[in-house]
Amino acid sequence: MKGGASAISKQVHELNEDIRDREIRLIGSDGEQMGIMSPAEALRIAEEQDLDLVKISPQAKPPVCKLMNYGKFRFEQSKREKEARKNQHQVEIKEIRMSPGIDTGDFNTKLKSARKFIADGNRVKVSVRFRGREMAHTDIGRDLLNQFAEQCADTANLERTARLEGRMMSIFLAPKVGK
Repeated sequence: MKGGASAISKQVHELNEDIRDREIRLIGSDGEQMGIMSPAEALRIAEEQDLDLVKISPQAKPPVCKLMNYGKFRFEQSKREKEARKNQHQVEIKEIRMSPGIDTGDFNTKLKSARKFIADGNRVKVSVRFRGREMAHTDIGRDLLNQFAEQCADTANLERTARLEGRMMSIFLAPKVGK
């Protein structure tokens, strides 16, 4: 491989003349068994049908090869992979920050946005930042986070209870599996 590129997930097939086994099991282009034969004979059949001889199961005894249009096969495979990547959803961790002196209106606004994040299938980190003398009253922050978790209990599970890390106390909420 040049340029440092690696093919970790790419399955590389042996084609036509690269197949060096003593004998192979051949499968036709429409899926029917054509029997066990030498690679030279299988290659001759492939050339007659204007197809490629592709080793699809190298671990089998004898290895299994199939007659197919390899270019078309690779194109369809890449299309399937692209479609699978498009349908994947990456779970993100959204963060909501509050202070211990948050008022009810602001609290409800933060709660509403957290519910929206959870409905989208994302995890939410809810944190309270303590400044100055607020560090003496971490129990207020813990109560605030517990209240937040209770309000979200219908749509989210509490993944990690309130824990103080430096000047921040946080909890993690994850969407319920059934939702």
